[in-house]
Amino acid sequence: MTVFRKELRSGGLGFLVWSAIIGGLMAVCIGIYPSMSDSMDEMSALFAGMGDFSAAFGLDKLQYGSIMGFYGTECGNILGLGGAFYAALTAMGLLAGEEGGHTAEFLLTHPVSRLRVCLEKLAALAVLIVGLNLVCFACGAGGILAIGEEADWGDLLRYHGALLLMQLEIGALCFGLSALLRRGGLGLAMGMAALLYFAGLLINLDQRLDWLRFVTPYYYADAARIFAGETLIGPMLAGCALGALGAGFGLWWYRRKDIA
Repeated sequence: MTVFRKELRSGGLGFLVWSAIIGGLMAVCIGIYPSMSDSMDEMSALFAGMGDFSAAFGLDKLQYGSIMGFYGTECGNILGLGGAFYAALTAMGLLAGEEGGHTAEFLLTHPVSRLRVCLEKLAALAVLIVGLNLVCFACGAGGILAIGEEADWGDLLRYHGALLLMQLEIGALCFGLSALLRRGGLGLAMGMAALLYFAGLLINLDQRLDWLRFVTPYYYADAARIFAGETLIGPMLAGCALGALGAGFGLWWYRRKDIA
């Protein structure tokens, strides 16, 4: 497990920085909720009546004035976007970074197969993503308890579980893409996460794009749908399949790739 430990050490600083930023922003958002509670009913009515803007972000379904609606809108977007960017950036550098940093010739001369290298890198990626989500959940749940609000913990756990699955899927897809690159693809990673996010918004605006629910993980990680009790098993299974295909492609391609 040498490669696994090395990837955890290499990604340790980034993990701490991203966890602190995302978790801290979530805690700050929850902290300001009590000071806004007096005007929440007016804000909820305002957001619900903003037409396409409300529909795009699910504000026509969420009760923004409640702690759950506020959490899903504010904290959910922070973790949804921040976590996706973290997963994409971390995954994109796992395989491409070996060639870009000229460490592949050192690593691959050791008595360790390429398959094992890839699997240990994937395992490290999963641990980092899970760790980030545990920290952020602790910040969110701790913030709710600190301000003395009552939350639906079942819905909250399901929501965070969906966000975790979404980030693992994006990480797996970017891992597959990283096998094609010879150096880090920062722009590609950011672009993919942003593209999937906007695809999720488009579904809410145009029913003709409903087929995108099987493409973008932001569909099944939408607070408005989860808190409304919608059945999202199909899109989740499609997301798992896409993530498995991405990771599988990365394993297959890297084993046969001519390493520069």
